[in-house]
Amino acid sequence: MATGSALPILAALVVSCTQFTDAVNKDVKNHELSRDKLDTTQSYMPILCSPLPGPLSRSSSVHALRPTDISAVYTLGIPLSHRDKASRVINRLVELLSMFNPELFTQQVDQTSLQPRSLVEEAEELSLSHQVTGWKLVLLFVSADPLCACSQHIAADVEAVVQEVEAALQILQNTLHQTLVHVAVWSTYQQKDNCGCMRNKSINQRLHKATLLKKLQDSLIHALANSKRHVKSEVFTAVLQPGPVIFEPNSYYEKTWSDLNQLAVQLWTNLLQPVTGQTEVMDNNIITIPCPTQERPFLRTHMNSPAARGEAVHSEAFALTELDMGTEIPCTERSPSPTVPTSVHELRPADIKVVAAVGDSLTAANGVGAKKDNLLLVINEYRGLSWSIGGDENITTVTTLPNILKEFNPSLTGFSEGVGNQNSQKAFLNQAVAGATSSDMVQQVLLSPRNVVRHIRQALDILHSEVPRAIVNLIELLNIVPLRDLHRDNTLGCPTWFVRLICPCILKPNDGSSELRRATDFNRAYQHAMRELIDSGRYDTHNNFTVVLQPFFREVFLPMLEDGRPDRSYFSPDCFHLSQKAHTLMARALWNNMLEPVGNKTFTQDFTAATDLRCPSEANPFIRTAINSNYTFPGPPPTPAPVTNWGSDFSCVDTSPSNSVPTSAHRLRPADIQVVAALGDSITAGFGAKAKNLLQLKNEYRGVSWSVGGDKTLETVTTLPNILRKFNPKIKGVSKGQGKRQTGFNMAVSGAKISGIPGQVRRLIDTIKNDTAVDFQNDWKLVTLFIGGNDLCQYCNDRASLSPQNYSLHLMISLDMLYKELPRTIVNVLEILQIEGLRRIKRDSLGCSVLQKYVCPCFLLPGEDSLELAEVKRINRELQIETENLVYGGRYDGKEDFAVVVQPFFKNVIVPLNAEGSPDTTYFSEDCFHFSERGHADMALALWNNMLEPVGKKLTYNNFTNARDNIKCPTQEHPYIFTKMNSSPHHPIICDCKDKVPVWLAATLAVIALLIGWAVTWLLLSCRARSKRSKGMMTPTVEMKSVLF
Repeated sequence: MATGSALPILAALVVSCTQFTDAVNKDVKNHELSRDKLDTTQSYMPILCSPLPGPLSRSSSVHALRPTDISAVYTLGIPLSHRDKASRVINRLVELLSMFNPELFTQQVDQTSLQPRSLVEEAEELSLSHQVTGWKLVLLFVSADPLCACSQHIAADVEAVVQEVEAALQILQNTLHQTLVHVAVWSTYQQKDNCGCMRNKSINQRLHKATLLKKLQDSLIHALANSKRHVKSEVFTAVLQPGPVIFEPNSYYEKTWSDLNQLAVQLWTNLLQPVTGQTEVMDNNIITIPCPTQERPFLRTHMNSPAARGEAVHSEAFALTELDMGTEIPCTERSPSPTVPTSVHELRPADIKVVAAVGDSLTAANGVGAKKDNLLLVINEYRGLSWSIGGDENITTVTTLPNILKEFNPSLTGFSEGVGNQNSQKAFLNQAVAGATSSDMVQQVLLSPRNVVRHIRQALDILHSEVPRAIVNLIELLNIVPLRDLHRDNTLGCPTWFVRLICPCILKPNDGSSELRRATDFNRAYQHAMRELIDSGRYDTHNNFTVVLQPFFREVFLPMLEDGRPDRSYFSPDCFHLSQKAHTLMARALWNNMLEPVGNKTFTQDFTAATDLRCPSEANPFIRTAINSNYTFPGPPPTPAPVTNWGSDFSCVDTSPSNSVPTSAHRLRPADIQVVAALGDSITAGFGAKAKNLLQLKNEYRGVSWSVGGDKTLETVTTLPNILRKFNPKIKGVSKGQGKRQTGFNMAVSGAKISGIPGQVRRLIDTIKNDTAVDFQNDWKLVTLFIGGNDLCQYCNDRASLSPQNYSLHLMISLDMLYKELPRTIVNVLEILQIEGLRRIKRDSLGCSVLQKYVCPCFLLPGEDSLELAEVKRINRELQIETENLVYGGRYDGKEDFAVVVQPFFKNVIVPLNAEGSPDTTYFSEDCFHFSERGHADMALALWNNMLEPVGKKLTYNNFTNARDNIKCPTQEHPYIFTKMNSSPHHPIICDCKDKVPVWLAATLAVIALLIGWAVTWLLLSCRARSKRSKGMMTPTVEMKSVLF
């Protein structure tokens, strides 16, 4: 084996979904909002249901219940850890039911206990406390969160839960008559603390979680179906809702609000008799509320609801589309080279001795062998059937790349067989990990396509330096966006809720949305970056190693049936992972790509087109590489010119203010801002921002401070005020230069904690009041507050006073003062940054090696896996949550001229990397903790862009790109700085258009119209009087009841 050649398959598909899940969900969507209040009101009417005319008496059968028949709603099993959010979902559902019965009685059992109670205990309490004699609806929630998805005892744990549900239902049936019970599985993405196996990086957490829910769902279906007493009774029955209620915790107020609405509509939809086809509620921003119909007016039970047809259709499709998975090899010349080749560019297929592969669930072959509608089999890794590395049976029955190569070299080794994970003996050199991302290759997590390819490059560099005699197939990223079509067709019966857990970023965005466009753009950017990496010639430095990009996945055409529907037989039962049928075609496509010259390879994959295997020819007997294809590398892109400053280019066209000074903070344009100010600590003070040595580190360079600095112009210094100066050159309050001589309204104090912010607020208010250049009452002010780093860095030394609760208290006091005393103000509140990333910032200098840990000991001194580090990470997150809860809790919504907005770009910090993939220390000052002028410039851009993104859709990370053209512009549809109020689709924004009729003209026209109205009225009355007198009418007077004009 030492002298043989190896063929590792680096499946770059590792970034296909999980990377999207982390990156794509962070884009901005502008809503088209109504411009007229009447239109807004009318837009609600179509979503409201009207009670259908029904029988005069209430139903006597639980299988003929209408929503109007329900007198009371009871709720059991609300998860203690999510009681608040679950209760808000139930309240929304009750609102929907109250459309049919406004006097509906509701009760949620055990809302005060702080100790978890079993379903049996809650059922017993309800049986004793209920007082309603009419028809009752009981919502029984079964929480999946206490279960450990990867436990060896999961089957027994699920069975125990099912038995508890059955016992609770038995109690309800014995004591509650005229009752319909809807059972729903409730789940979040959280795991119980003792579920350590889910923290294993080799575990595909989302897939395991989805499979657990499916097991629980199936077990409950089986239990309820076999419980005949529930089905045959006319006064009591229980039915399981067809999909679990899955709540993904989200700290954004508006996003949480939207998710709660979607869950309530999901519960409501599944309460009703289903229409033919899928009944799941898709996750869209536009909420559609279904209503009972004349044909299907009842609440769902097993007796009145037909089985979903989608599953039957799929089973038929599977039965009809089974085909031989083998392949005929037409090649006659299969011999190896006369001698072992010394050059990778003279390698024949028969010279390959070893195959290997790395990748994700596609290479691990999740669900490939699942022949039937058994969704639980998707968790299995059928590595022996994997397209690029599987070696089960032979080419006559199983088509894989190794089975093709075995026809050239029967002694081939390294391929995987059977079923198992990467640690199983038969996995051999198939080291793909289900759920892996590109970052797992180097133990890093970054989001941008550029950084993802850095990880791939680092993995290839390892192979390049350590694995001789190897040719690496780098598979270009699969475009997975077309998979949405599978879940758009109701007749296919795809388990959309299941895939939404595995890959939410692809199914959640609406058609035409910016999120979906961003997913597509990211996909293209990944592919382009991979081509650039290989075209650099980096891996063709010697003759015994090369990397070849195989692009057959660049353009994928979804396979279709003759009737125009997607062909589900190419997919495993989850409608996401690929079936053996697809793996067969992928293996053929990869083989053909390997024999096609570089620069002229097939870059499309049409699953429905016939794929004949290519063969090595006498003229070209080798596996094609760039060298033996005479391909000329374009080389790396030219080196950019050295950077001389950290300014930005400005391209916004409309920089004008409002026609008149706004009275509402929710209608404020950037040009309306007259005053800027800042509160905070050493970051806002510009501590060490321009320092070139330790002596300069203590200097405060306030003129380049990201949120309030005003040195020079935007072209050379990027700060928030310098951006605002493009809209209003007369902005006031900026700080300049170095030290405290020209601080303006920059009140930041180096070393400050949250407890010092109320004092800064007092000084700010007094300073603005005393500044004669400021119109205190009428000038619009923008205040940026960024604090908390010192609280977190010193937390372990004073846990009591630096607790998240005290942090929230001091923040509330500070915001209360601004709210009460500072008119016409928008406050930017920055979440405390995620400090964990700073542990990776290293530089071979005294400042970095000594001062960094001194500045932030509680975060930088603990060991990597220590309890102390875990604690301070938790506090870091709690401080972010406390900030969001306070700001968006409604406390500051009472004044039209005041708004507080959380700008969250620091929530998830991405450590900037240099060209070598190492942390880029040029963003940091001499102590590797405070930001340099470059870092301040990037923070200013991120803050400005956050301000122009709606609440709930703001980017929660910053890639640190320092691109000069990164400045967003206000749009014509939404020219205002975003606040919580104007981000909501239910808050109409009426544009104060600049081409509207002048005030003087409007007043003149109004007076003229009034005079004309009087004249016309007088003429009409005069004519009527003359007419009556001419007819000799006796009525002497005319009564004018009303005149409208």
